[in-house]
Amino acid sequence: MQIGELATATRVPVRTIRFYEDKGILPPPARTLAGYRNYDQQAVNRLRFLRSAQDAGLTLIEIQSILAIRTRDEAPCVHTRSLLEAKRAEITDRLRRLKELKSELDGLIEAGRTVDASVCDPDDICSIIKRT
Repeated sequence: MQIGELATATRVPVRTIRFYEDKGILPPPARTLAGYRNYDQQAVNRLRFLRSAQDAGLTLIEIQSILAIRTRDEAPCVHTRSLLEAKRAEITDRLRRLKELKSELDGLIEAGRTVDASVCDPDDICSIIKRT
């Protein structure tokens, strides 16, 4: 199949497919006599894997590390699980920090309800934020 057909089959834009080829994430396809790229089912499988891995939050570098293991004919499951566990820990930490930020914002908003703008000191810029 040609690049447009591959893009349609995988819902990956042509430009992205070319980017993946340039980065070595997608192996270069065979070419027709006319020079057109000629993709096979392995390209479809790889692009679907890439989309799924990105949907799981993995970066291209992390995905490349999984692909490198598979290229050596080894199962990347242990490595993949490790990457996913690290990603989960990052998200857990980010959620904790977001909850703290929400709490801080709730306090500022509540404090802002009692601020009298007519007595706001211009040197403080904003007395709501000054309160913290």
